Amino acid sequence: MGSPWKPFLLLSVISGLSDFARAVAARPISYAAVLRMKADRSSSVLSPRSIPRQHSSGGLATPDWPAFSSHPLSALSLLSSQEDYRSEESEEFGPVFIQEPDDAIFPLDSDEKKVVMHCEARGNPPPTYSWYINGTEVDSDADYRYSFIDGNLIIANASEITDFGKYQCKAVNSFGTVLSRDALLQFAYLRAFSPKTRGGVSVREGQGVVLICTPPPHSPEIIYSWVFNEFPSFVAEDSRRFISQDTGNLYISKVQPSDVGSYICLVKNTVTNAKVLSPPTPLTLKTDGVMGEYEPKIEVHFPTSVLAAKGVIVRLECFALGNPVPTITWRKINGNIPKKARLRKSQAVLEIPNIQLEDSGTYECKAENPRGGTAFKGHLQVYTLPQWVRMINDTQMDSGEKLQWECKATGRPRPTYRWLRNGLPLTPQGRLEIVNGELTVHKVQQTDSGMYQCVAENKYGAIYSNAELKILGRHELLRVIATLGKDVSLECKPRASPKPRITWKRGDRRIQIMLLRNNTLKIVNSSRADEGNYVCRAENQLGSAEMTAILWVKEAMRVVLSPSRVEVTVGESVVLSCKATHDTSLDVAFQWFFNQRPINFQHDGGHFEYIQTQSSTVDLMIRSILLKHAGKYGCRAQTSADTVFAEAELLVRGPPGPPGVVIVEEITDTTATLSWTRGLDNHSPISTYNLQARSPFSLGWQTVKTDPDPVTGDLESAMAVELNPWVEYEFRVVASNAIGTGDPSAPSRGVRTKEAVPSVAPANVSGGNGRRHELVISWEEFQNGEGFGYIVAFRANGTRGWKEKMVTSADSTMYKYRDETFPPLTPFEVKVGVYNNKGDGPFSKVVIIHSAEGGELIFVDFKGTEGIVSYWKDMEQEESGKKQRTVKNETSMGPASAAVTAKTRKAPPAQSPTNLMWIQEGNNVSLSWDPVKAKDNESDVIGYMVMTLWKNIKQSTCHNQVTRTINPSTMLSLPEGGTYIIEVRALSEGGEGAVSSQVRVVTSSGKLGAGFSPLTTSEIQSLCTGCVLFVAILSPALN
Repeated sequence: MGSPWKPFLLLSVISGLSDFARAVAARPISYAAVLRMKADRSSSVLSPRSIPRQHSSGGLATPDWPAFSSHPLSALSLLSSQEDYRSEESEEFGPVFIQEPDDAIFPLDSDEKKVVMHCEARGNPPPTYSWYINGTEVDSDADYRYSFIDGNLIIANASEITDFGKYQCKAVNSFGTVLSRDALLQFAYLRAFSPKTRGGVSVREGQGVVLICTPPPHSPEIIYSWVFNEFPSFVAEDSRRFISQDTGNLYISKVQPSDVGSYICLVKNTVTNAKVLSPPTPLTLKTDGVMGEYEPKIEVHFPTSVLAAKGVIVRLECFALGNPVPTITWRKINGNIPKKARLRKSQAVLEIPNIQLEDSGTYECKAENPRGGTAFKGHLQVYTLPQWVRMINDTQMDSGEKLQWECKATGRPRPTYRWLRNGLPLTPQGRLEIVNGELTVHKVQQTDSGMYQCVAENKYGAIYSNAELKILGRHELLRVIATLGKDVSLECKPRASPKPRITWKRGDRRIQIMLLRNNTLKIVNSSRADEGNYVCRAENQLGSAEMTAILWVKEAMRVVLSPSRVEVTVGESVVLSCKATHDTSLDVAFQWFFNQRPINFQHDGGHFEYIQTQSSTVDLMIRSILLKHAGKYGCRAQTSADTVFAEAELLVRGPPGPPGVVIVEEITDTTATLSWTRGLDNHSPISTYNLQARSPFSLGWQTVKTDPDPVTGDLESAMAVELNPWVEYEFRVVASNAIGTGDPSAPSRGVRTKEAVPSVAPANVSGGNGRRHELVISWEEFQNGEGFGYIVAFRANGTRGWKEKMVTSADSTMYKYRDETFPPLTPFEVKVGVYNNKGDGPFSKVVIIHSAEGGELIFVDFKGTEGIVSYWKDMEQEESGKKQRTVKNETSMGPASAAVTAKTRKAPPAQSPTNLMWIQEGNNVSLSWDPVKAKDNESDVIGYMVMTLWKNIKQSTCHNQVTRTINPSTMLSLPEGGTYIIEVRALSEGGEGAVSSQVRVVTSSGKLGAGFSPLTTSEIQSLCTGCVLFVAILSPALN
């Protein structure tokens, strides 16, 4: 069969060449189109487009129809004139991006309340646009906040909750569809710190400390700094102090007295420059001693695995606590630290600019001081985004030829590839093969025309290479396949100038019915009778040509997707089968969709598998189903004549979703009433709720007892019981059903239970050490309620009465008692109790603690049965020192040990307080005395101890009240009805001084008569061994 285009007018070769020469100068594409050059179908050197394709160097465009020609140089194809209706500007081609959307960060406090995401593409016909947010198409009709200006997306009143995510622009015209790269829209904000008062931090001098910043919600990154006492006095970083830009915390390796004060964390948003200040954190020093030297402990360090993009600046942090202040050193395992690296912040930060692949490796930071050292290692890995090595170009081919495209990219990790045609994923099937970055289409057809995109991606990014494929019709015939009962259009778009006149005919009969303005012939409700040859004839004064289209009408395709509705449980698998019934002369292609979006089997291969069972049947295997897989699954079957879509619904039963916001409705000392809202039951009724709590004293989240127990699934409130008083709790709720236990709710706000009488005694009561004549008692800190304190009770082993001391500081963990009457290493029975404003709590178990050995004694421990201990003063020689022999035997004397230095203290003042004077007003006594001045060989006076005693001779009981003061005066409050004896002693580092003379005071209703007698010193010492000790000026009521 000859060419469908019949020549109407023979033109001279010379005239054609002349016209051709002019045409080539203006439109080089025409030459390629007319001569049908087959040497290089994918040549990219000739292009009518001023804008190249994204990531491409341009491409060759071809006309939709073959040139009108009975001669290879047809004037209808080549002539140009003012009437040319298909000039270079009207050359038709698919969309080409001029501008794609970029990542953006929008400040929420910006005066400009609109976000603009840019997108622009060139094409002929001009493309139309649509946008996707996180894979969902933007519907401007459903949400007034979205609008379009050209290709740009305008978002009014942007919100992080609804608008944060990945954006993609789609450009479409009649030649195909292209998708832009993803653009991430973020929102910049910086909330305020919680106004809740922060607790103070108390440490010993020389101890390390970490002050926690706990930044407020923010986006994106923030910069941390700390204010000392008041703004703008900033903490200066040095070898002892470090501010981590990862955690935001302030680290002080060794606390000094100058560090005492108030610390405020200041954070600054890197985008908006907004700043907020935290509530102050007080730092104080404990008074129970100075921390000795200890080896370093690395408190903040870089992760064990650090990922960094090539070309960025990498900062590795490493800082340690220790006494003395540790020094930080760095090294690279099996290599050298790059020369470009710099050490910042007293070597606590290793900074590597312009990171490259060769900088990858294991880095170690080491912290050392004279007490020891410790090290940390982490691996730095540099990644790169994909970069093109080979891209695809626009290509035109004849029907039946084989298309081979290859795209190749570098990157770390190595990129993977996927292919799109007109914005939809391509999968290997039938004539189409995909092997990584290679795409092969055998025997291309008109239906293969369109816009193709090769996507190279790794976990850090994706790049697109775009190209258009045009399939040229052969000269013989144009075949059109229609579906029975549907409309079909036959297009006729010849290239000619002057503009030709178009006529259609079928056989010998001319057709004029349903001829559209663009010369397209439309056949409505096609039937078998419409099959046959249709001829389009184009003619002008220079000639004519014809095109023949053969129309076949096929039965409509039917698709059955089974099962149409299926219920499964999380973890199970299911198979959906899609079967197409169609004309066997046509090939069918299938595509699977999930919630209207094509399934990407390369990305979702862990759960989805495409299975071709027969030529007309495909299965979708869904493995290890998760809750997110619930939804509608679609199967689209497509032939050259028809496209049919069917859907099935998949319901997934699983553990419940997290309950809604948890609210603490009421709080008592041991209970908390909680309420919440129901979460999703995920198609299985909720059976029970589990209430969990977290406190500073718990190891993570713990299940709490409830009322009612159990909390059934129909409830939305319950009471947590058996909580500890005066403890700050957070609560959350977990739902369970027959399938399993779901995710927990978000934590509630922190609340503190009410105070109550303490029910728990202090733990780990111990002691020892101290100075001569001292009993040192320590315990673990425990707080409960306002007015909390400790009651320390002790007595010499074997005695009856307990001495008691009230320690009013809730932060105290130690008490020292001094009495020169007991010898060193005297055993004491000790117990520690607790109290608060609500009452007294229990005592701990009784433990045995020995008093101090004494600063003036030297104890020598050695093996053997005999020894001689020599001791002498610093200014003396060893030979002049005194000697003390231990247990004796008959053996000879061995060599001497190394000398040990011990320092004794000066004796307490020998002078007693004199000239005691008092003024009595009722039960109050104002007492004063002359100050005691220590001699040169005596310890300095640091205060006074006033002891008040009351004795009942008949009952053989006495009470002892001690008051300490740094002044030579005090005020005593004595209960009614008693006779009291008052003595005063001076206090010094060497111990208690001599006792003053006694003062006797009688309060109202007290009688110095029957049953009472003055107390002698020996009586005081003998009778008050078991006296009850009261703090400050409190005294027991008389019986």
